[in-house]
Amino acid sequence: MSFLYLEHCVVHREDGALTARNDQGTIRVPAASLVAVLLGPGTSVSHQAMSLLGECGTTAVWVGERGVRYYAHGRSLATSTHLLIEQAARVSSPQKRLKVARQMYCWRFAGEDVEGLTMQQLRGREGARVREVYRENSRRTGVPWIRRDYRPDDFEASDPINQALSAAHAALYGVVHAVIVSLGCSPGLGFVHTGHERSFVYDVADLYKADITIPVAFDVVAEGMEDLTGTTRRRVRDRIFELKVIERAVRDIHAMLEVEESEDLAINVVSLWDYQRKAVEGGSNYAVLDAEEAGAW
Repeated sequence: MSFLYLEHCVVHREDGALTARNDQGTIRVPAASLVAVLLGPGTSVSHQAMSLLGECGTTAVWVGERGVRYYAHGRSLATSTHLLIEQAARVSSPQKRLKVARQMYCWRFAGEDVEGLTMQQLRGREGARVREVYRENSRRTGVPWIRRDYRPDDFEASDPINQALSAAHAALYGVVHAVIVSLGCSPGLGFVHTGHERSFVYDVADLYKADITIPVAFDVVAEGMEDLTGTTRRRVRDRIFELKVIERAVRDIHAMLEVEESEDLAINVVSLWDYQRKAVEGGSNYAVLDAEEAGAW
């Protein structure tokens, strides 16, 4: 699955290829081979290019530098709704939702057995673990740590480490958001978080904070960088690239929804919902069958 990031160029089409042009020249990429195109700063996209992406089922996502901000997206790469249906089914069932939440906590707790734990117990264990992650990075870097304290309406009111953490987390949210919408999932249907349009984004991003955003934020503050937020975003960007977070997020989302990665989400088949059989073939006339069933009564 190919995610192509572009910035500071003009995006157009040439036959079946997507072209990106700047002062250094032009590159051509077969549009059918792309899952998603992440359009970064300085990109201009032609109507013909967007038409080609639509024909190929390629997702266009408008992002910040290296994907560290999510702004908007076009259609999903998936014409099949299998992932979305599985997500909705698991969110709607308390038992299935708890199972997914346990799985995510298990990944975050490095394989620790969480079977049988309630959500309250999981939250308590998570809180203790996250506090230890902060303390560990504080000891490692020498940056004083008191508590997580941020004010969305007054960014400058926080201390440097909390500002760096907010900037780092926002960068990670952008990349995860782009992956989620590219796969056709709903960013609002979370398993641990709920009630917010980015609940699932926060769920998935939490899987990577201990490895990426928290260490980066403490490192940047320890180095005394003047451009605190800008340096933090760039460091997170590079770390996301090094650890292949896009690929990891794709795998993790498939795993938590128990959908095989090899499944073709581009299968364009319209079915009709049926209570007993889940789905029946679309494009068929069921009038005779319905009449016979009615006569049986």
